[in-house]
Amino acid sequence: MIGIIQGRLSQPINNKIQAFPWSSWEEEFSIAAEIGFDDIEFIFETENYLQNPLWTTGGLKRIKELTKETGVMLNHICADYFMENPFVRVSREQKENNLQVLKKLMEQAMNLGVKSIELPMVDNSRIENEAEKNQVVEILQTAVPLMEKYNLGLSIESSLPPQELKDLLERLAHPLFSITYDTGNSSSLGYDTEEEILAFGKWISNVHIKDRVLHGTTVALGTGDADLSKSFEIFKQIGYSGPFTLQAARAEDPVENSRNQYQYLQNLISQYLKK
Repeated sequence: MIGIIQGRLSQPINNKIQAFPWSSWEEEFSIAAEIGFDDIEFIFETENYLQNPLWTTGGLKRIKELTKETGVMLNHICADYFMENPFVRVSREQKENNLQVLKKLMEQAMNLGVKSIELPMVDNSRIENEAEKNQVVEILQTAVPLMEKYNLGLSIESSLPPQELKDLLERLAHPLFSITYDTGNSSSLGYDTEEEILAFGKWISNVHIKDRVLHGTTVALGTGDADLSKSFEIFKQIGYSGPFTLQAARAEDPVENSRNQYQYLQNLISQYLKK
Protein backbone atom coordinates (compact mmCIF):
# COMPACT_ATOMS: atom_id res chain seq x y z
CA MET A 1 0.00 0.00 0.00
CA ILE A 2 1.30 3.43 -0.97
CA GLY A 3 0.04 6.59 0.71
CA ILE A 4 0.92 10.25 0.78
CA ILE A 5 0.98 12.83 3.54
CA GLN A 6 -1.89 15.26 3.33
CA GLY A 7 -0.98 18.57 1.72
CA ARG A 8 1.70 17.20 -0.59
CA LEU A 9 -0.81 17.27 -3.48
CA SER A 10 -1.45 20.99 -2.93
CA GLN A 11 0.57 24.18 -2.91
CA PRO A 12 2.28 24.76 0.46
CA ILE A 13 0.58 26.84 3.14
CA ASN A 14 2.65 29.90 4.15
CA ASN A 15 5.78 28.19 2.75
CA LYS A 16 5.51 25.40 5.33
CA ILE A 17 6.72 21.99 4.24
CA GLN A 18 3.78 20.39 6.05
CA ALA A 19 0.40 21.82 7.04
CA PHE A 20 -3.27 21.00 6.76
CA PRO A 21 -4.45 22.12 3.26
CA TRP A 22 -7.65 23.92 4.24
CA SER A 23 -8.70 25.02 0.77
CA SER A 24 -7.93 21.79 -1.08
CA TRP A 25 -8.14 18.85 1.33
CA GLU A 26 -11.25 17.46 -0.35
CA GLU A 27 -9.80 17.79 -3.84
CA GLU A 28 -6.71 15.85 -2.79
CA PHE A 29 -8.75 12.63 -2.62
CA SER A 30 -9.55 12.63 -6.34
CA ILE A 31 -5.99 13.67 -7.26
CA ALA A 32 -4.58 10.87 -5.12
CA ALA A 33 -6.90 8.34 -6.75
CA GLU A 34 -5.88 9.47 -10.24
CA ILE A 35 -2.17 9.01 -9.45
CA GLY A 36 -2.76 5.63 -7.83
CA PHE A 37 -2.37 6.31 -4.11
CA ASP A 38 -4.22 3.99 -1.75
CA ASP A 39 -4.19 6.26 1.27
CA ILE A 40 -3.93 9.87 2.46
CA GLU A 41 -2.35 10.35 5.88
CA PHE A 42 -4.24 13.21 7.50
CA ILE A 43 -2.53 16.06 9.37
CA PHE A 44 -3.87 17.04 12.78
CA GLU A 45 -2.07 20.19 13.92
CA THR A 46 -2.61 22.82 16.58
CA GLU A 47 -3.67 25.67 14.31
CA ASN A 48 -7.48 25.73 13.99
CA TYR A 49 -7.67 22.15 15.23
CA LEU A 50 -11.24 22.65 16.44
CA GLN A 51 -12.22 23.17 12.79
CA ASN A 52 -10.17 20.26 11.43
CA PRO A 53 -12.58 17.83 9.71
CA LEU A 54 -11.17 15.08 11.93
CA TRP A 55 -12.62 16.97 14.91
CA THR A 56 -16.12 17.78 13.69
CA THR A 57 -19.23 15.70 13.01
CA GLY A 58 -19.64 17.26 9.57
CA GLY A 59 -15.99 16.69 8.80
CA LEU A 60 -16.16 12.99 9.64
CA LYS A 61 -19.21 12.63 7.40
CA ARG A 62 -17.45 14.34 4.50
CA ILE A 63 -14.32 12.22 4.90
CA LYS A 64 -16.43 9.06 4.77
CA GLU A 65 -18.12 10.32 1.59
CA LEU A 66 -14.77 11.05 -0.07
CA THR A 67 -13.22 7.70 0.81
CA LYS A 68 -16.29 5.95 -0.59
CA GLU A 69 -16.30 8.05 -3.78
CA THR A 70 -12.58 7.72 -4.56
CA GLY A 71 -11.48 4.50 -2.89
CA VAL A 72 -8.63 6.43 -1.22
CA MET A 73 -8.52 5.49 2.45
CA LEU A 74 -7.55 7.28 5.64
CA ASN A 75 -5.58 4.70 7.62
CA HIS A 76 -3.18 6.93 9.54
CA ILE A 77 -3.29 10.32 11.24
CA CYS A 78 -0.09 12.29 11.70
CA ALA A 79 -0.77 14.12 14.97
CA ASP A 80 1.59 17.09 14.58
CA TYR A 81 -0.43 18.68 17.39
CA PHE A 82 1.84 16.80 19.77
CA MET A 83 5.00 18.25 18.25
CA GLU A 84 3.76 21.70 19.21
CA ASN A 85 2.24 20.44 22.47
CA PRO A 86 4.63 17.73 23.70
CA PHE A 87 4.14 15.33 26.60
CA VAL A 88 7.54 16.25 28.06
CA ARG A 89 9.03 19.45 29.50
CA VAL A 90 5.54 20.89 30.11
CA SER A 91 3.34 21.43 33.14
CA ARG A 92 1.09 18.77 34.64
CA GLU A 93 -1.91 20.77 33.41
CA GLN A 94 -0.57 20.79 29.84
CA LYS A 95 0.09 17.05 29.96
CA GLU A 96 -3.48 16.42 31.07
CA ASN A 97 -4.84 18.69 28.35
CA ASN A 98 -2.74 16.87 25.76
CA LEU A 99 -4.05 13.54 26.98
CA GLN A 100 -7.65 14.72 26.68
CA VAL A 101 -7.01 15.92 23.11
CA LEU A 102 -5.44 12.55 22.28
CA LYS A 103 -8.39 10.62 23.71
CA LYS A 104 -10.90 12.73 21.74
CA LEU A 105 -8.83 12.28 18.57
CA MET A 106 -8.80 8.52 19.19
CA GLU A 107 -12.60 8.50 19.40
CA GLN A 108 -12.86 10.44 16.15
CA ALA A 109 -10.34 8.13 14.47
CA MET A 110 -12.31 5.07 15.55
CA ASN A 111 -15.39 6.49 13.80
CA LEU A 112 -13.40 6.56 10.55
CA GLY A 113 -11.83 3.12 10.87
CA VAL A 114 -8.34 4.61 11.18
CA LYS A 115 -5.62 2.04 11.97
CA SER A 116 -3.20 4.22 13.91
CA ILE A 117 -2.48 7.71 15.19
CA GLU A 118 1.15 8.71 14.78
CA LEU A 119 2.77 10.67 17.60
CA PRO A 120 5.85 12.62 16.41
CA MET A 121 8.47 12.75 19.16
CA VAL A 122 11.13 14.65 17.28
CA ASP A 123 12.49 18.20 17.38
CA ASN A 124 10.43 20.15 19.95
CA SER A 125 8.76 16.98 21.28
CA ARG A 126 11.87 14.76 21.33
CA ILE A 127 12.66 12.54 24.33
CA GLU A 128 15.93 13.78 25.82
CA ASN A 129 16.64 11.52 28.79
CA GLU A 130 15.55 8.51 30.81
CA ALA A 131 13.20 10.51 33.02
CA GLU A 132 11.34 11.79 29.96
CA LYS A 133 11.16 8.28 28.55
CA ASN A 134 9.53 7.18 31.81
CA GLN A 135 7.04 10.04 31.54
CA VAL A 136 6.08 9.07 27.98
CA VAL A 137 5.60 5.42 28.95
CA GLU A 138 3.42 6.39 31.92
CA ILE A 139 1.25 8.77 29.88
CA LEU A 140 0.78 6.51 26.88
CA GLN A 141 -0.11 3.49 28.99
CA THR A 142 -3.14 5.42 30.26
CA ALA A 143 -4.45 5.30 26.67
CA VAL A 144 -4.36 1.48 26.50
CA PRO A 145 -8.01 0.92 27.54
CA LEU A 146 -9.21 3.15 24.69
CA MET A 147 -6.76 1.57 22.26
CA GLU A 148 -8.21 -1.83 23.08
CA LYS A 149 -11.79 -0.59 23.01
CA TYR A 150 -11.34 1.02 19.57
CA ASN A 151 -8.75 -1.46 18.23
CA LEU A 152 -6.66 1.59 17.39
CA GLY A 153 -2.87 1.75 17.38
CA LEU A 154 -0.59 4.52 18.61
CA SER A 155 2.59 4.75 16.56
CA ILE A 156 5.66 6.64 17.75
CA GLU A 157 7.98 8.53 15.42
CA SER A 158 11.10 9.24 17.43
CA SER A 159 14.64 10.55 17.05
CA LEU A 160 15.89 8.17 19.76
CA PRO A 161 18.83 5.92 18.81
CA PRO A 162 17.70 2.46 17.66
CA GLN A 163 18.32 0.50 20.87
CA GLU A 164 16.66 3.18 23.00
CA LEU A 165 13.61 3.24 20.74
CA LYS A 166 13.44 -0.55 20.94
CA ASP A 167 13.62 -0.27 24.74
CA LEU A 168 10.73 2.21 24.73
CA LEU A 169 8.49 -0.19 22.78
CA GLU A 170 9.48 -3.09 25.02
CA ARG A 171 8.49 -1.07 28.07
CA LEU A 172 5.15 -0.04 26.55
CA ALA A 173 4.62 -3.79 26.11
CA HIS A 174 1.41 -3.80 24.11
CA PRO A 175 0.82 -4.96 20.51
CA LEU A 176 -1.14 -1.79 19.63
CA PHE A 177 1.96 0.37 20.17
CA SER A 178 4.24 0.59 17.14
CA ILE A 179 6.82 2.70 15.30
CA THR A 180 6.54 4.96 12.28
CA TYR A 181 9.95 4.71 10.62
CA ASP A 182 11.14 7.77 8.70
CA THR A 183 13.95 7.11 6.22
CA GLY A 184 14.87 10.78 5.86
CA ASN A 185 14.92 11.70 9.53
CA SER A 186 17.16 8.72 10.25
CA SER A 187 19.62 9.71 7.54
CA SER A 188 19.75 13.30 8.83
CA LEU A 189 20.64 11.99 12.28
CA GLY A 190 23.38 9.76 10.87
CA TYR A 191 21.77 6.50 12.01
CA ASP A 192 22.56 3.22 10.26
CA THR A 193 19.42 2.02 8.50
CA GLU A 194 20.34 -1.66 8.83
CA GLU A 195 20.99 -1.37 12.57
CA GLU A 196 17.70 0.48 13.05
CA ILE A 197 15.42 -1.81 11.10
CA LEU A 198 16.97 -4.96 12.54
CA ALA A 199 16.64 -3.52 16.05
CA PHE A 200 12.97 -2.50 15.96
CA GLY A 201 11.64 -3.71 12.62
CA LYS A 202 8.94 -5.94 14.11
CA TRP A 203 7.29 -2.82 15.58
CA ILE A 204 7.18 -0.82 12.32
CA SER A 205 3.58 -0.18 11.24
CA ASN A 206 4.23 2.54 8.63
CA VAL A 207 7.26 3.88 6.77
CA HIS A 208 7.57 7.55 5.85
CA ILE A 209 9.61 7.82 2.68
CA LYS A 210 11.78 10.90 2.37
CA ASP A 211 15.42 11.80 1.75
CA ARG A 212 17.50 14.24 3.79
CA VAL A 213 21.12 15.26 3.92
CA LEU A 214 23.16 14.54 7.03
CA HIS A 215 22.22 17.12 9.71
CA GLY A 216 20.25 18.96 7.04
CA THR A 217 17.01 19.44 5.18
CA THR A 218 14.69 17.33 3.04
CA VAL A 219 15.81 16.91 -0.57
CA ALA A 220 14.54 15.10 -3.67
CA LEU A 221 14.43 11.32 -3.40
CA GLY A 222 17.78 9.79 -4.32
CA THR A 223 19.79 13.00 -3.85
CA GLY A 224 20.43 12.94 -0.08
CA ASP A 225 22.01 10.63 2.48
CA ALA A 226 19.11 8.21 2.93
CA ASP A 227 20.19 4.80 1.64
CA LEU A 228 16.78 3.78 0.35
CA SER A 229 18.08 0.73 -1.49
CA LYS A 230 19.66 -0.59 1.70
CA SER A 231 16.46 0.17 3.63
CA PHE A 232 14.39 -1.85 1.19
CA GLU A 233 16.87 -4.71 1.27
CA ILE A 234 16.37 -4.90 5.05
CA PHE A 235 12.60 -4.49 4.74
CA LYS A 236 12.68 -7.58 2.53
CA GLN A 237 14.94 -9.40 4.99
CA ILE A 238 12.54 -8.87 7.92
CA GLY A 239 9.45 -9.55 5.81
CA TYR A 240 7.93 -6.07 6.13
CA SER A 241 4.62 -5.94 4.26
CA GLY A 242 3.10 -2.77 5.69
CA PRO A 243 2.37 0.58 4.06
CA PHE A 244 4.76 3.19 2.70
CA THR A 245 3.79 6.86 2.90
CA LEU A 246 5.47 9.55 0.83
CA GLN A 247 6.59 12.54 2.88
CA ALA A 248 9.23 13.66 0.40
CA ALA A 249 10.51 17.07 -0.68
CA ARG A 250 8.16 19.51 -2.36
CA ALA A 251 8.51 20.99 -5.85
CA GLU A 252 6.89 23.77 -7.86
CA ASP A 253 4.23 21.47 -9.32
CA PRO A 254 2.93 19.39 -6.37
CA VAL A 255 0.88 16.97 -8.48
CA GLU A 256 3.58 16.15 -11.01
CA ASN A 257 6.15 15.96 -8.22
CA SER A 258 3.97 13.49 -6.31
CA ARG A 259 3.39 11.47 -9.47
CA ASN A 260 7.16 11.16 -10.00
CA GLN A 261 7.71 10.25 -6.34
CA TYR A 262 4.99 7.61 -6.57
CA GLN A 263 6.77 6.01 -9.52
CA TYR A 264 10.13 6.19 -7.72
CA LEU A 265 8.64 4.36 -4.75
CA GLN A 266 6.86 1.84 -6.97
CA ASN A 267 10.20 1.00 -8.57
CA LEU A 268 11.78 0.36 -5.16
CA ILE A 269 8.91 -1.87 -4.13
CA SER A 270 9.02 -3.77 -7.42
CA GLN A 271 12.78 -4.23 -7.24
CA TYR A 272 13.09 -5.34 -3.63
CA LEU A 273 9.75 -6.53 -2.27
CA LYS A 274 7.69 -8.07 -5.05
CA LYS A 275 8.34 -11.72 -5.73
